[in-house]
Amino acid sequence: MKKWYEDERIDKDVVISSRIRLARNIKKYPFSTILQKSDIDKLINEVKDSIINDSNVIGNSFEFIKFDDLSNIDKYSMVENHTVSNDIIKKNDSAALIKNDDSASILINEEDHIRIQSVSIGNDINSAWEFANNIDNLIEERIEYAFDKDFGYLTSCITNTGTGLRASFMIHIPMIEMSGNLANISRAIGKFGMTMRGIYGEGSESLGGIYQISNQITLGKSEKEIIEALKSVTNQIIEQEKELRNNVIKNNSAKFEDKIYRSYGILCSCRQISSKEAMKLLSDIRLGFMTGILKFNKPEKNIYNIMMNVQPGNLIKLCGKNLNESERDIERAKYLNEQLRKF
Repeated sequence: MKKWYEDERIDKDVVISSRIRLARNIKKYPFSTILQKSDIDKLINEVKDSIINDSNVIGNSFEFIKFDDLSNIDKYSMVENHTVSNDIIKKNDSAALIKNDDSASILINEEDHIRIQSVSIGNDINSAWEFANNIDNLIEERIEYAFDKDFGYLTSCITNTGTGLRASFMIHIPMIEMSGNLANISRAIGKFGMTMRGIYGEGSESLGGIYQISNQITLGKSEKEIIEALKSVTNQIIEQEKELRNNVIKNNSAKFEDKIYRSYGILCSCRQISSKEAMKLLSDIRLGFMTGILKFNKPEKNIYNIMMNVQPGNLIKLCGKNLNESERDIERAKYLNEQLRKF
């Protein structure tokens, strides 16, 4: 089964992906922070059975996993691919239902009892919302959520109370990053209840010019209002990124092309390279294709997929053996040489 992040359409837009996340808790259980072991097992089975059952066709596309049964490499690989959160892999007695193309996951016993996540390729947050909402309704047919008529869905962290909705776009904005205007944009969108985070969300840094734009406010607004406000803010950022790209091509094309081709040359010829440097150079390659500077055939994998594959966990999985940092840098270079020489 082809994974969502392997789709070639990912490299066609500033927006890499759209994501919806819903936080839910089950009424009859205490919040996860004080949940007893006996209740955890019951909770996990109830959520699992609400999706994987004889009457639910969608359940056939989900696989049930318990994180205690996975290796650390498998866990970190799932985080690197944005399939699960970094928090859940560190927690004992947690589980998940993962869709076969990794585009949706239902995390069980993370910060909240249930975290539903749905991802769509590119700028298509409506599809992500529709799927997440359908999963939410399926679970609610069998499970009673913790809900208050005044406050909405009750969550472990008060910042999620209300709709329990976090909507986000993953965007590639290297020109805005180079312009030095990121701080101003971050402050501006904060006034509209939005935030800009790194590639892996809260507390993470940006890699390769990739950022996440998401809502901060979940209470007092409907799901539709939150999504529409996020779309409006993100569209303005997209237009600014495109304008900067057009200006640099028009006014300083030789220098810009030289930067792109230098990055291409390094990735084709390097003998060792860190993940951080690889991401920076791959960002240039993706920008080169999107602006038409690189005109030869693209590699079999999209550039974003290559970006994910050079992360430590994914790289170790690709090589099929444990690697220390120095060995990873060497194997990463070999992988990049192979991928980019196919152009």
